[in-house]
Amino acid sequence: MQGHLKRLATSGFAYQASSLVAGFLALFTLPLYTRHLTRAELGYAETLLTAIILASIVLRFGVGEAFVRFYFDDEDAERRDRLARRTVSFTLVTSTLAALVALAFAGPLSVALLRTSDATLMAYGILGLWAFTNLEIAYALLRVDERRRTYLAASVTNVVLTVALTVTLVVGFDAGARGYVLGNYAASTVVLVGLWVFALRRRVALDLRAPRTLGPLLRFGAPTVPADAAVFALNVVDRAWLLRADSPAAAGLYAVAVKLATVVIVAVRGFQYAWPPLAYSITDEDEARHLYALVTTAYVIVSGLVVGGLVLLGRWVVRLLTADDFFAAHEALPWVALGWALYGLFLVFVTIAGRAKVTTRTFPAAAIGLVVNIVGLALLVGPLGPSGAGISLCAAYLAMLVVVHLLTRRLFVVPFEWPRLARIVAIVAGVSVGGELLLPESGAGGFVSRLLVFALIPVLLVPEVARLRRELQPPPAVVLDRGLS
Repeated sequence: MQGHLKRLATSGFAYQASSLVAGFLALFTLPLYTRHLTRAELGYAETLLTAIILASIVLRFGVGEAFVRFYFDDEDAERRDRLARRTVSFTLVTSTLAALVALAFAGPLSVALLRTSDATLMAYGILGLWAFTNLEIAYALLRVDERRRTYLAASVTNVVLTVALTVTLVVGFDAGARGYVLGNYAASTVVLVGLWVFALRRRVALDLRAPRTLGPLLRFGAPTVPADAAVFALNVVDRAWLLRADSPAAAGLYAVAVKLATVVIVAVRGFQYAWPPLAYSITDEDEARHLYALVTTAYVIVSGLVVGGLVLLGRWVVRLLTADDFFAAHEALPWVALGWALYGLFLVFVTIAGRAKVTTRTFPAAAIGLVVNIVGLALLVGPLGPSGAGISLCAAYLAMLVVVHLLTRRLFVVPFEWPRLARIVAIVAGVSVGGELLLPESGAGGFVSRLLVFALIPVLLVPEVARLRRELQPPPAVVLDRGLS
């Protein structure tokens, strides 16, 4: 069991090392961006970037998720290669056709999405849609074989090249939102082509027969699209709602809160990429059930610590990393961080449905979450602004977790330790919220007192961590004493 968690941690680190690099570079780039982009420009750019990811989910038709699931059903190398080529070909064809059609309507699309006519900005976003969609499939090919070094090299190169291009365009050439979007996805295009040529040659080929042989992949993957789209729509509708119902500046503030929640997002993305291959590769049902429960407990401990830190110290993080005009982003930061942490828990239930190959079970939960989010936005954005959007996000994920648990609990019974999880949540929430309400909000005294209170959380969690470590240890060898004959 300990070996499985080590494998999960190692893979998660490799898959999200690039995000750690990006987070480190953000210490230097976010102050630059917030001084060279207006809040409205950042709002336009971030709204477009999130819309790209949503459109990419639809364009992939779930074949990436299906590829990861079916890859472990067959150990024959040649059939695995054919499965990979089939997946790559389908995604390349659909994304290319969609990009060509979208380019023809770039101007109207920009008005519909951003409420401003900028065909050039939208064209850069369409390039991003094509590159991101195909790069996700290329990364999936690396993940199933656990080619961590290649993944690490490609993803870190993508981050470094993205930062270099974006800073050059935004700061050096004052290209505004256009430079911000182009810098992101020109780099992705270069990395994608590099992977195709140097790392994935054997598995990247345009197989014109692929559309006729995709039945099993689409039957598994297509039902995941509404659920995945609804889940990610939670991350699109908030910024789009703020942009329209409040202002582009409010959307920009919310976008900064999302960027500053990177430490949570990095952990969740790493979990999202590393967890399914591990979860599906374990064939023993009892071992898998036990692992799912332990991973959930460990995830709640780690994500809880991070969210608690942002609740207590978020003001200083925003002050350090952004221009003064963006300081109000600290109000939404804890809510955004909590929302992303809850999304990580939702992924556990997604793998339960995927293990049982009943992927339709996740859609009702996602749909209810989207409805809750929209209702929350309508009620809370007016009086609370970006904070209202963050609260709506958390309410949506909580609703999703309740519904998806009810829908999947009989598919694959996992012995979640509910009293233990409740204790962990009570400790983290009690200390962090209490400190937020009672301690000073500014000055050296406020920072030091909040830092000390934050340090109390891991101390209080020591018994839970020690118990978790004991449960991860392999059982002791049993020595039989046969006595004297």
